[in-house]
Amino acid sequence: MHPDVEKLVEAGRIPAPVGERLSQLAPGNFCIHKSFGAGKVVDWDLPGKKVTIDFEKSPGQSMELQFAFNKTEWVAADDFRAKKIDQLEHLRELSKSDPVSMLVELLQSHDGTMNMDTLEAELSGSVIPADKYKRWWDSAKKALRESRRAVVPSKRSEPLVLRSGDQSPAEVLVAEFEEAKDLKGMIKALEAIAADVGAFDQDQEALKRLLGDIDEGAKKAARVQLGQALQLVAARDEVIATTKALELDPGAVRLADLLMKSEPLKIADQTSTLPSSRQRAVFEAFPTAFGEDWVEQMVQVFDRVGARGVTEIARLLLEHDRLPALVEHLKSAIARRDLGADALIWVCRERKAAAKEVFGGDVGASILNLLENDHLSDGPRKTSRLQSLLADDKNLLADLVEIMDKNEARNFARRLLECPVFAELERKSLMARIIKVRPETGELVSGDSSKREETLLVSWESLEKKKAELEDIVRNKIPQNRQDIKIAKSYGDLRENFEYKSAKDMEKFLGHRRTALEKEIHSARGTDFKGMDASKVNIGTIVTLADEAGKEREITVLGAWDSDPEKHMVSYKSDVGQALLERVEGETVEVRDLETEQMQILTIKAIRAFNP
Repeated sequence: MHPDVEKLVEAGRIPAPVGERLSQLAPGNFCIHKSFGAGKVVDWDLPGKKVTIDFEKSPGQSMELQFAFNKTEWVAADDFRAKKIDQLEHLRELSKSDPVSMLVELLQSHDGTMNMDTLEAELSGSVIPADKYKRWWDSAKKALRESRRAVVPSKRSEPLVLRSGDQSPAEVLVAEFEEAKDLKGMIKALEAIAADVGAFDQDQEALKRLLGDIDEGAKKAARVQLGQALQLVAARDEVIATTKALELDPGAVRLADLLMKSEPLKIADQTSTLPSSRQRAVFEAFPTAFGEDWVEQMVQVFDRVGARGVTEIARLLLEHDRLPALVEHLKSAIARRDLGADALIWVCRERKAAAKEVFGGDVGASILNLLENDHLSDGPRKTSRLQSLLADDKNLLADLVEIMDKNEARNFARRLLECPVFAELERKSLMARIIKVRPETGELVSGDSSKREETLLVSWESLEKKKAELEDIVRNKIPQNRQDIKIAKSYGDLRENFEYKSAKDMEKFLGHRRTALEKEIHSARGTDFKGMDASKVNIGTIVTLADEAGKEREITVLGAWDSDPEKHMVSYKSDVGQALLERVEGETVEVRDLETEQMQILTIKAIRAFNP
C-alpha cells in the first residue's frame, strides 16, 4: 500500500480494500482504460482528488480520482500493455528479432487467448507500422505455428490460443479432441490437428488413439447427423493424408459407407453446407458407394447441393469425362422449368465452356420463372444471387437474346418488362442491354407498337374467368386481408409477428394481381373465333402436324388465355403458337412437344377453322 494512502487507512478515513485499490493509481503504476488504452500514472493530488495519466491514446489525461478508480484497471509493470508505455522501442526490436516471444508475452497478458481483431489493435500502428502489419503478421504467424507454442487458427474468426507449458503440443491437441462433447467439437479439434499435424512427428501413438473414437462417433451419428458424420470422416482423411505414419484400419468407416446407406436427397441436404474441400471428398466417394450408378446418383443431387456443390460436381464429372450426362439432365430440367437458382447460375457462368450446349433461350425463361415464383412465395428470398447475376454480368442478357429468334427475343423482353421483381431503374438498365443486341425490342419500351400490342384476342369464356377473379379479389380477398392485418396488429411486436408479416405479404400479392388483371382485361377483346381465315395458321385454327416418322397430331391455336395442354390447345402468344402463326400447308416448323418438352421438326399437313 502506498505510504500516503496507508495514513488515510490508519486514520479510519477510508477502508483498507479502498486503500489497496487507490494505491494502484499511485504515480509510476500502470492501468488500462476502455477508450484510452494502456497508461502510466504520472501524478496525483489526493487532497484535490485528481490524478494525471499518460495514456497510449491520450497523454497527460487529467481525471477525477473517483472516475479513474471506477473506469481503469490496474496492470502489472511486466504486462505487455504496460511495456507499450515504458518499453515501446524494446517491443519494436523484439517484433523484428523474436516475434514468437513477443506474441507469447502478448497472449500471457490476455489470459492466454485473443482474437485477431484484438491482436491487430494491440500491435498495428504502435509496435508495428500499420502499413507493414499484414506482411509482418503473415511471417510471424508462420513462425508461431512452427514453434508449437500457440494454436494458430486457420480462420480469422477463431482465437489465437497459448498452449499450456506442461503439455506437449500433441498432447494439447489430443486433449482438445477427447474433451469435445459433440461432433461439431470433434470436427473443430480435428481441423486443428490437420493444421498442426507436424506436432505429432514424435508422438504418432497419440494420433492413432483418436481413430477409434472417430470411427465410433461417425457410425453413431450417420442416421441423424449425416452431414456432421461426413465432415468428421472427411476431416479424419485429411489428417491421414498429411502423415505417412498413419494407416486406416480396413474395418474403419469410409465416406462411401455413409453414402451407400443414404438417399440422394438426404445426401444433398446434408452436404450443401459443407466447405468445398469436404464436398469434393464426399462426391469423390460416389463411384465407390454407388458403383455403375454413381453418375446418375450424382446428377440427381446436382441441383440441391448449393453453390459450392454444383461447381464441385461439374468439375468432377468433367474430370471423369461424364459431363454429357449432366448436360442431358440440365436440358431436361430447363425444358420443364425445374432447375434451381444455383444450377442456373452455374449454367450462366459456364455458358461459353462446360454449359455451352445447355445455354439457350429456355435459360432466360427459366430465370424469369424462378424470380417471379420466388417473389410471390412466402419466406426468405432464394433467388437474390440469381437476380444479382443478371445485373452484375454485363454480357449475360446480350448472350441470351442473341441466340433467340425474333419472336423469342420479343417475348422474353416483354416478360422482363412485366416482371414484378425488378425496380424501375433496374428494369430500364436490363432492357437497354437487350435493345443494344436486338433493336427490334426497342418498340416495347418506346411505345411505337403499343396500339398493335395492347389488344389481346381472347375467348369470351377466358375473359369472363379473368373478370370473375378480379371481382373476387376486389370484393372479397382485399377486404378480408385488411381485416387480417388489423387482427395481426393486435398481437403486438410487429418485428416478430409472423401473422402480420404474412398478411402484409398477401396484401402486396393481391395488389400486384389486381393491377395485372385490370391491365389484362382492359387490353383484351373477346371473340368466339368464328370466321377465322384458314388459308394459313391463324388464331382460331386447328393445325394437323406430322413428325419425321409420319405420326400425325393436331394443335389448336386459340386466344391469349386459352392454353390447355391436355386438349392440345395453345395460346397464340405461346412459343408454339408464335412458331405456327402465318405458316401455310406444306411448311416445316420447329416446335416444342407439349408432352415431352423436346424440340421437334414438324410438317404442316392441313389447316382448318376451329368450331367451338
